[in-house]
Amino acid sequence: MVKRKVAALEKVEADLVNLQYKIRRDPRSYAQEFHDQWLAYDAQRQIFMSSPTTASSEDVKKFHDLVDLVAHVADLYPDITAPFPDHLKELLNQHHATLDKELREKVVGSLVLLRRKDVIDSTSLLTTLFPILISTPSKSLRSLLYTKIISDLRESNSKATNHRLNRTIQTVLHNLVTSDRTSTKGMWACRITRELWRRQVWTDARPCDVMKEACLSDNEKVVVGGVRFFLGGDKEREELEDESSDEDIDIKKVKHQGTINKKTKKRQKAYEKALEKIKKQERKKHAPHPLNFSALHLIHDPQGFAEKLFQKHLQNTKNKFSLENRLLILQLVTRLVGLHKLIIISLYSWFMKYLTPKQLNVTSFLASLAQATHNLIPPDVIEPLVVKIANEFVSEASASEVAAAGINAIREVALRQPLCMNETLLQDLVMYQKSKDKGVVMAAKGLQSLYREVYPELLQKKYRGKEATMSLRAGEVKQLKFGEEEEGGIEGIELLERYKEEQKRKKQEERALKNGGTDNKEDSDDSDSESFKSEEWEIASTDSESSGGWIDVSSESEDDEPAKKRRRKDDEQDTEEAPALVDTSTEAEAAQAEINRISKLATTTILTPADLAKLEELRREAKLDKALGRASKRKKELIEKHIEDGLTADDIELPAQLGKKTTKEERVALAREGKPAREEHKSTQAIRRAKKDAEGKSTTNREKARKKNFLMTLGKARAKNKRSLVEASRTMRAHIARSKRGGRRRNGG
Repeated sequence: MVKRKVAALEKVEADLVNLQYKIRRDPRSYAQEFHDQWLAYDAQRQIFMSSPTTASSEDVKKFHDLVDLVAHVADLYPDITAPFPDHLKELLNQHHATLDKELREKVVGSLVLLRRKDVIDSTSLLTTLFPILISTPSKSLRSLLYTKIISDLRESNSKATNHRLNRTIQTVLHNLVTSDRTSTKGMWACRITRELWRRQVWTDARPCDVMKEACLSDNEKVVVGGVRFFLGGDKEREELEDESSDEDIDIKKVKHQGTINKKTKKRQKAYEKALEKIKKQERKKHAPHPLNFSALHLIHDPQGFAEKLFQKHLQNTKNKFSLENRLLILQLVTRLVGLHKLIIISLYSWFMKYLTPKQLNVTSFLASLAQATHNLIPPDVIEPLVVKIANEFVSEASASEVAAAGINAIREVALRQPLCMNETLLQDLVMYQKSKDKGVVMAAKGLQSLYREVYPELLQKKYRGKEATMSLRAGEVKQLKFGEEEEGGIEGIELLERYKEEQKRKKQEERALKNGGTDNKEDSDDSDSESFKSEEWEIASTDSESSGGWIDVSSESEDDEPAKKRRRKDDEQDTEEAPALVDTSTEAEAAQAEINRISKLATTTILTPADLAKLEELRREAKLDKALGRASKRKKELIEKHIEDGLTADDIELPAQLGKKTTKEERVALAREGKPAREEHKSTQAIRRAKKDAEGKSTTNREKARKKNFLMTLGKARAKNKRSLVEASRTMRAHIARSKRGGRRRNGG
């Protein structure tokens, strides 16, 4: 009996599939048949709407097949199937918790199919699925709805950014987080936003506002989701982009396999698919690169956000978050402070109780303190923290790992605010380079080399080094005061100016050699006229304005030049007769030095794209040659090292790890790191052979001959033995002649 029912149901399903195929081919001829199936669907739907739990398995299967049929051909009969989407939405909204699992998945899939056929729009679909996602207790349904929502949003933004749909969904997610800050429903807003940010579907500031509200939630899981987005969302996006770019296809390999294997339609389709994918990759390479800003840069009002985050989750003693999650929040706050140069004075006094070696995860607190330091923080605020670290961590009684971490943390803080250090403390810390532990020595020398570059006056003369001492004597080292910013400019512009002068001189020499040395004067005149000074232009303009009439160019004589000379002599006499009330020589020298410092190339010409490309090339060469080794630029490079990626506990612990003696197993593991795993020892030839096999490359004729069955080669061996001396010599001469020609293919030319 059961087998008959199953057979009957399978026959009904096959008939519906056959009818669907016929309708797709000729909709007009099968309109009556579809109308009959529509009436059957409508009757079955009404039964389900009244009592979905009491329906039998046969009714569920029949209704499942009818929904599938209507969904696939709904676009062919829009008048009849107009209420069909509303029927599915109503069924899903009211009975998603009690419907059969397969039928529920079919209803969701039918709605997505209607969206692909443009029967309904994305807003209608997503506003139906999203409330069910955050309310259903079924784990499988939540997973299905989440996948469908993400795929639909990606599809809607594939060809062009759908700003209207994105704003609608982002508003829904924002309201979901802010409506109830204690609920865990905000986790879905975090998951959807983070996935779409990773996929580069959303790249503007609106998703950052959603995640900012998630960070200010009262629920710990929602807060951690928002914080992890800001700390790791950009890295996930870069990793996904790198993975997609690594999936390159070797077109030669695919083509070669198509020639050596039997030609089938399947292999032809695979070849065409690979070819299309390569064309798509080429189009992506030539497409303009999108401007993907970091989420930390797109936050609106970072000062207010950092203050709220600190007061609500860190300063509040009633907060019961775990230490791990509090460290994540602290890392985000300090990243914001360091990146945007914010001022939160109460943050540094809060750090004081955690700066002790007994504190759990103390290196994370030290790294966060270094992240929160920048040159606009008053040194009086940072100095007590530096002294506390020195007293707690750096002493003769401390363990070597503790002392190395303490000195390294002080170095990271001083790197961002050198004025936080006093001379006595610095001398004491630098003396630790005489320690017996290698990690402590490295940390102390790192601190010494830092202050050689940024503030050598604090060091004793014997610790300053040659370059710092010479720079101090020459007056090249300028210590910035608190709040003073270094004057900006184009880095490496002097290199481009020097390069252009050399090119110009070479052209003049080549022109002089061509013309026999007759045009040297003209060239120098041209160069003088090109590099005219602004002062002469101003003098000439004032003279012409004061004359009051037209200037007769033809009446100009050579008396102008002696007149200028006479005027200069008169001026010199006037200055000699005038009393020297003010020493103007030093002021003039300073002004001239300032004029010489400013590059004429940056102030008098417009740099072309070719100039900018050459400037970038010269910068790279200068970095390799250490030609840009000025202290201020090295300091800037050191600070920018962690400004985007942030500072971690591993960076604080690095000197202690490097100074620690490693075991043989650790050294072997370090040597094998990054190398392919080899289960057993193989020769180089075997490794090459395995690599060729993996790439699908064929073997040589000699390698094939080695693998031949012995009985197959027996006849050839016997024939060789039976050859006479004449035949053997003829074969040898032919072989020599063929090898001289370059083999059978005549590769020797």
